[in-house]
Amino acid sequence: MSNPPLSGDSPRGLVLAIATYIMWGFLPLFMKELAHVPPTEVIAHRVLWSLPIALAVLLWQRRWAEVGAALRQPRLLVMAVVTAALISLNWMIYVWAVGNNHALDAALGYYINPLFSVALGATLLRERLNRAQLAAIALAALAVVVLTVQLGRLPLVAIGLTLTWGIYAYCKKSLPLGPTQGFTLEVLILTPFALAFVIWLSATGQSHFATGSTWDTILLIGCGPVTAVPLICYATAAKQLRLTTIGILQYIAPTMIFLTAVLIFGETFGTAQMIAFPMIWAALVIYTLSMLRGTAASRAAS
Repeated sequence: MSNPPLSGDSPRGLVLAIATYIMWGFLPLFMKELAHVPPTEVIAHRVLWSLPIALAVLLWQRRWAEVGAALRQPRLLVMAVVTAALISLNWMIYVWAVGNNHALDAALGYYINPLFSVALGATLLRERLNRAQLAAIALAALAVVVLTVQLGRLPLVAIGLTLTWGIYAYCKKSLPLGPTQGFTLEVLILTPFALAFVIWLSATGQSHFATGSTWDTILLIGCGPVTAVPLICYATAAKQLRLTTIGILQYIAPTMIFLTAVLIFGETFGTAQMIAFPMIWAALVIYTLSMLRGTAASRAAS
C-alpha cells in the first residue's frame, strides 16, 4: 500500500496505530503475570521468541537481503549494536518497574518521552523550538523536580525509560534500514547472548522455562508476540499516517498504563503525583496544540 497523501491519513494505518498503542497499554497486565520471574530472564525470552516472528515477516516482505547486507557492514553493525543495547535496557527497566509496583513511574516516563525527543532534537540536531515547546519542556522538567523534592529521590524509572527510548529513537534515525529490518537486526545481535543466558539458567537450575509451571512457560513464549507484533504493526502504521496523528495517538499507551497502575495494581497516587502528573498533562497539551498549529501553518503555506 502506498503512503497516504500529506493531507490525510490512511484508515488502515489509523486502525493499526490505535491497535498498537492499545496493545502497549495492556502490556503491564501481561508483564505483571511474570513479576516473579527475574527481568533478565524475561528479556532473554523476549529476544528469543521475537526472532521467529521478525524473520517470518521479513521473509514475507522479501527483504531478508537487506539484513544480510547490513551484517557485512561494520559501521552499520556497530550502530545496530548500540540500538540493540538501548532497547534491551529499556525493556529491562520497564519489566522491572511493572514487576516491582512502579508502573506509574513507567507511565510518567512515556508521557515525558515526546518532550524529551523534542529537547534532544534541539540539542543535537540544532532544531529550533518555539515558545510553546520551550514552555512544555520546562513544565515537564519542573514536574520531575517536584517529584524529586516530594519523594526525596529521583524518579529513576521514569528518567531511565525516557532516556533509553528517546536516545534509541534518535539513534534509530541514523540506521539506514527499514523499521522491520532494523528490529530484526537488533534481535539477531541480542540472540546469542539471550540464548547463552537461557542455557546457563537451565544448567544451574534457575530457569522458569519448561521446568515448573506450564503457565510460566506459555507466558515466556508469549513474550515474543507481545514484543514483536506491536512493533511491526507500528512500523507499518507510521508509514501511512502523518506525524501529527502519530504524535497525538502516542498518549494512548501511557494513559492506559497510568489507569492500570492506579485502578488495577493499586499503586499509590500520592500528593507528589497529584502535583506532577497534571503538570505533565498540561505540558503535553501545550506541546500538542503547538504541533497542530505548526501543521496547520505548513498546510496554509503550501
